[in-house]
Amino acid sequence: MLTKEEKLTAKQAGADTGIQVIHTSCEVCMRGCGMDVYVKDGKVLRVEGTPGDPTGYGYLCQRGQAARSYVYREDRIRTPLRRTGPRGSGEFAPITWEEAYALIAEKLNTIKRESGADSVVFYTGYPKWYRPIYRRFLYSFGSKNYCTDDSNCKYSAYMANVLNAGCDSRADQRYSGVFLGWAFNRYYSGSIVETKRLEQYKRENGLKVVIVDPRITPAVVRLADLHLRPLPGTDGALAHCFANLFIQWDRIDHDYIDQHVYGFPEYAEYVRKFDVDYVSSVTTVPKEDILAAAHMLTENGPMSINEGPAAVSHHTNGLQSYRAIMALSAITGNYDRKGGQIPLKFAEPSFGGDNVLDDLFAVDTFPYHYQKKVGEQRFPLWAEIMEQGQSMDLARQIEEGTPYPIRAIFALGMNYRMFANDTHIRRAIDKLDFFVDTDLFMTDTAKLADIVLPSCSFLERATYRSYGNGKVSVTRAAIKPLYESRSDADILCELANALDLKDPLLRSGYKACCEFMLSQTGLTFDEVQAAEKQVVFPSFVNYTAGTNTKSGYATVTSKYELKSKVIERVGKGMLNPLPVWEEPAFSGDPADYPFLLVAGGRLPNAMHSRLHDVPWVRALRPLAMADLHPEDGAALGLSQGDRIEIETIVGRLQVPVNLTWQQKKGVVNLFQDYREADVNAIIPENFDPYTGFPALRSTRCRIRKAEGL
Repeated sequence: MLTKEEKLTAKQAGADTGIQVIHTSCEVCMRGCGMDVYVKDGKVLRVEGTPGDPTGYGYLCQRGQAARSYVYREDRIRTPLRRTGPRGSGEFAPITWEEAYALIAEKLNTIKRESGADSVVFYTGYPKWYRPIYRRFLYSFGSKNYCTDDSNCKYSAYMANVLNAGCDSRADQRYSGVFLGWAFNRYYSGSIVETKRLEQYKRENGLKVVIVDPRITPAVVRLADLHLRPLPGTDGALAHCFANLFIQWDRIDHDYIDQHVYGFPEYAEYVRKFDVDYVSSVTTVPKEDILAAAHMLTENGPMSINEGPAAVSHHTNGLQSYRAIMALSAITGNYDRKGGQIPLKFAEPSFGGDNVLDDLFAVDTFPYHYQKKVGEQRFPLWAEIMEQGQSMDLARQIEEGTPYPIRAIFALGMNYRMFANDTHIRRAIDKLDFFVDTDLFMTDTAKLADIVLPSCSFLERATYRSYGNGKVSVTRAAIKPLYESRSDADILCELANALDLKDPLLRSGYKACCEFMLSQTGLTFDEVQAAEKQVVFPSFVNYTAGTNTKSGYATVTSKYELKSKVIERVGKGMLNPLPVWEEPAFSGDPADYPFLLVAGGRLPNAMHSRLHDVPWVRALRPLAMADLHPEDGAALGLSQGDRIEIETIVGRLQVPVNLTWQQKKGVVNLFQDYREADVNAIIPENFDPYTGFPALRSTRCRIRKAEGL
């Protein structure tokens, strides 16, 4: 805790106080908002948003404001550790870094020699800044098995956009006439600045906003002119209804479709069956609301779309629903148009925090051999588009040993609780010959490791970071690494030496790797770091809407593909190339399990589980509570705070109930990452066949008041 004197002087930087202000970027989430860190005698006194920062504009959300408390948590891992007791027991003994590296190198090289490099999986969770280094590291080792939390996060949305148009896109909200926010709640899950801008565009530009979300969120309250509340998993049907109406009303762009869209006749024929009456019954959205939204979207163009990457994708029909939503931008001529959807081309960030130059660095040592990566046989479309393996198939491959054995996992910040039916991956980890986890804290996953390595926080290291619009930055460490912790990137470069990887660049250290990634920009590591702000590539030219359309899209037909050639080839008749909508597989008979269970959503004070053990942040929502509509609660005889039991076909758990009108009737929502109420443990392993994404929001359940309460 700060002393009274420290609190009084925490903002009085200068030679007389001994306080220094160090500018860096917040890395609690991947937004990278500018942060001013007040430091005295090597200790962080406070943090503030950096005025004028192009990402945060001087704001820090609750997560960023918790940075100091996060860094100084008492449960930081202080030294490398070797497990001395059973997996999960938490029994470890301190060892030196040299001993840890030697043990890891011996084990991994032995497994590589005996079973092949692919028998070692390299996994990473949050954050994403070191991923180009990590990818090069595992490829230099010889393994294709790069697995990440993106198997369950953003990449379904990315795949949908790649299949449709060859690359991802962003909403050009500043010049939009109407904004379609599908599962959009950036007040909780994104940049504060983005939501402030939308409020500004409504005031100054007359922007119309349609929000599609089962819940009443701050985005609905503050932004929405219209709010549609479909049942979870019915998004694709609603999107097709809009398309059907647009076509019937002849509010489509015939010239754009004729010249730049492939598969429109088949698509138009398919969406005809999604009439308003049918879709209203399927989604429970009133017919008049669907019609009103369709009019608003077509009468106030240009239209831009922003769809939530988790809410739509965590269903067995997730990818196709994404494709259906984004297809609306194509048939209305709003793709690659000012005020519509802008393609993300060179120098824009790809998912994972890398730009094109970072990708070239990462794949320079890619091992081109015949072996299939994790999940490739089971989810071939994922494997066709994505460089990484599909982590959701990892537990099965460890247990079955097919098509080859997985004997070890080397992980950076792994959280096994992000997996559906996570007891499965927990059991699979027990079968490994060797498991390494790197983290700041002794998580439940770290307790399973043979070797645990202590990583440092973002305030304790320099970070090279690439942004959109041709910008890069290199931050400075605000303080020295606490205890014996080290940067993830330094750990990888040092371990490359211990493993004797034949990669001189990687073995030369993090700065040399960053210099290589910057080599084609005309910039150097030192000059970018000295700038203490984002620096634009000297050769960068801002993208002009329409450029991609003129040159042709990066698809097989060079057009926007409503009928995907890639799905047609890879799916081999098992996957539909049109963005078809099918009822989600809800995992449970509705007669026995009448409620829909949604695992997920966002809290304003949380970033998955990263801040759950920061006391003042956790105090904002200390209990793992299930959100339920008051009328559903009344029918079950429940009062606020009553303890309830939620049961699925997989298992059951007990939590207090939170009765809220924000919740949709018939749906119960339970936020993830509370270890004392692990909702993913009762979610069946039910996957989208196109992506392998788990259906975390398509589970049926029953609810009752807990016995004796």
